Amino acid sequence: MFLTEDPIHIKAHADIAPLVVMPGDPLRAKYIAETYLEDAKLVTDIRNMFGYTGFYKGTKVTIMAHGMGMPSASIYVFELIHYFNVKKIIRIGTCGAVDKSADISSIILTKSIYSESNFAYTYNNYVGSVVEAPEKLNKTILKTAEELNLKILYGMTTTMDVFGPYIDYERVLKRIPSEYKILAEEMEAFAIVHIANSMNIEATSLMTVVDSKYSKVVLTPEQREKDLNSMITLALESIIK
Repeated sequence: MFLTEDPIHIKAHADIAPLVVMPGDPLRAKYIAETYLEDAKLVTDIRNMFGYTGFYKGTKVTIMAHGMGMPSASIYVFELIHYFNVKKIIRIGTCGAVDKSADISSIILTKSIYSESNFAYTYNNYVGSVVEAPEKLNKTILKTAEELNLKILYGMTTTMDVFGPYIDYERVLKRIPSEYKILAEEMEAFAIVHIANSMNIEATSLMTVVDSKYSKVVLTPEQREKDLNSMITLALESIIK
């Protein structure tokens, strides 16, 4: 393994908290920091991948964007853990529902993640197609959702190497073993959770459904913001426990 003395994609000596919430979109990271954190400061902006550190209810938290797809997300997760000693990560993002139980605007917490990708094999010779999110962190999120009166779905999701709506993903879904009940598809969680598991820290994924194979509904920007705010609040309330 070749490791540089300082991180390449996050500013060296950036003020990174041990608790991190990770959206994909850098501008969403900016929105979360400015809306929810006190004393939020931009601590890294290499390649315009924004990271902010501030305080949520008195606890220091970092909001760090990870970009789109497993290669991008894996870079930031690895650097956060290896160079900054991060201990807990909650990825927040959007997903496409592939099961009727997941309606538009539903929040999904991933219990386990299936992927056809060779990412984990390339990373450290892991040959499995499923990774498990940490039960302890997920239990905290489930309990916090109850306290906030938020209904969330908890189950298996799948991470794809390509953007689902741009392919015939029915072809991919048909290849998934029949014993797996997949709620939704997205593009990053498998890598994030696998790296965290491999480096012995906790990481999981929360997702809001913004499209569905069973619905023609297209959320307005205002509706997306409201729905994502519920997920953001759940992530922040959970990460500080």
